[in-house]
Formats: sequence, structure tokens, C-alpha cells
Amino acid sequence: MLASNYSGFSLEAGTDEAGRGCLSGPVVAAAVILPKNFNHPFLNDSKQMSEKKREELRPFIEENALAFGVSFVWQDEVDAINVLQASITGMHRSIERLKIKPEYIIVDGNKFRDYKDIPSQTIVKGDAKYLSIAAASILAKTYRDEYMAKIHEEFPMYNWKKNKGYPTKEHRNGIREFGATKYHRKTFKLLPEQLTLEL
Repeated sequence: MLASNYSGFSLEAGTDEAGRGCLSGPVVAAAVILPKNFNHPFLNDSKQMSEKKREELRPFIEENALAFGVSFVWQDEVDAINVLQASITGMHRSIERLKIKPEYIIVDGNKFRDYKDIPSQTIVKGDAKYLSIAAASILAKTYRDEYMAKIHEEFPMYNWKKNKGYPTKEHRNGIREFGATKYHRKTFKLLPEQLTLEL
């Protein structure tokens, strides 16, 4: 059972990101403020859920949240500032998009930079402990998956629709055969056996 609140503040935002470990595509972050009595029978960490369940939950979260924000940090920016900074930047931008200012922020993971003057707390595996972080993880993941399915149409040889840009054997075989695309992260080791890749 996930807890509804960490801080005791009623306007507590949970934030999380998706796509940190991917070779291609953006890091997508989300922030969510849920009402006090929010509940859903299968809301959990998005990684524990089927894609179908996540897709069902997304509109439910968006309709019932007090506020939510989603932001994309594109692959060029990930390369420019590194993936950890991209994750934190994405979370900040998502919080910025909330139509209600949170009184407190809870963050999935163990790294965060203070956002303005709002107190915050990092929580390892927070997406499996707190409802608002779980909700943010579902929004981040579904928005990112939707985007990866869209760019799959442009470059179907990597099968991003299925692997979402993660370093699967199939994705790496695609890179081996066809090289990297404009959506690949140039600073990531795209192929284990290559130190440099012709771009």
C-alpha cells in the first residue's frame, strides 16, 4: 500500500523521470500534486505495471490530480549537461508547470537540486512508496513511450516502439547495422565493443 503523504503538507508534489538509461530519445520528467483522498486500485511504481495499465491510469491521474506538469529534455541537451543533470532539470521544469505552487516536493531517487525556496526530500524507490511519485512515474513513462512510438515510425529498424530506446540486443544490432540517428545520445556508449562510433 503506497503512502499518500510524506511531509504533512497538503500541497505535496511528487516528481520522477523516465528514460535515463536509454540510448536514444529524451529524458521525460513529471510532477504531480494529488488530492488528499486520491486512490486507485492498481496505482504503483510504473515499472511494476503493464503498459496497458499505465495507459489506463494516465487519464485518471490527469483528471483527478490537483495539478500535474510534464517536461521533455531532448537528447542534445542530455548530451550537453549529462543525464543526471537532465533528470533534475526535467523535474524542475515539470514543477514549474504545476498550476499550483507546491509547499513541499518529494523526489524519486537520491539526487536533487533545491527548487526555488520549496523544501524537498529525495526518497530512494519513492515510486514504490508514495502515491504522488508513483503517479509522476506513470505520466513520465507514458508520455515518453508515446513519443518513442512516434519516432519509431521514422526509424523502424531500431524497434523503439518495443524497446523504447533502452539498450536491448535488438536496438544495439540496429545501431551496428544502420549507425546512429539524430535521436541517439552521442555521449552514451551506443555499442559495448566500440569506443567511438561514426556519427
